[in-house]
Amino acid sequence: MLFDHRDTKRPVLIILHQERSSPGRVGQLLLEKGLNLDIRRPVLGDPLPATLEAHSGAVVFGGPMSANDDDDYVRREIDWLSVPLSENRPFLGICLGAQMLVRHLGGTVAPHQEGLTEIGWYPLQATEKGRALLDWPDMVYQFHREGFDLPKGAELLASGRYYPNQAFRYGENAWGIQFHGELTRAMMHRWVVHGAHRFELPGAQMGKAHLDGRLQHDGPLRAWMDNFLS
Repeated sequence: MLFDHRDTKRPVLIILHQERSSPGRVGQLLLEKGLNLDIRRPVLGDPLPATLEAHSGAVVFGGPMSANDDDDYVRREIDWLSVPLSENRPFLGICLGAQMLVRHLGGTVAPHQEGLTEIGWYPLQATEKGRALLDWPDMVYQFHREGFDLPKGAELLASGRYYPNQAFRYGENAWGIQFHGELTRAMMHRWVVHGAHRFELPGAQMGKAHLDGRLQHDGPLRAWMDNFLS
């Protein structure tokens, strides 16, 4: 169990990276499970807690910035990940959040050697360890130009063709996923509109493929996200 929904008095810390960002479906699922949300945006100056004793766990979401950026809030956020790790509190990093966890653990975040991106729907292959934990979707939604190597001591749970490290677990309670399971339909429409300039990048899919793919692939992805959280 990632978040203990028996303890509804302690909210889940939600860390977002843009003024209009939303926890989307992850937020909706956590609320359905009886957990409240404590939403903070360090990029806008929100502080991060010195301890997670008052929280059920934490989720760090994606964003257009890089885990390699030198901005103070990026470095502080990466350093802050020592809190959930040292306290063994449930933690999930999504896309940028996973890459920040990799950086904290001493791993490398970098673009694909051939310049390929994953923007759209791409196949996912669970490892033996991953399949022992969950049923995984065959296709997942991606929106990234960088990937990561597997940090020392981490367990690979799922892999992809172009970016081989797609999901991992570190220790008992720290998880990172490269793909996006949090997008609602409205969020995907916004991403397709505002991110259209990225569709010309190598490996990226055009906007229609994003929306058509949602009709076919989002059901299993949503089911996975729900099962993962509970």
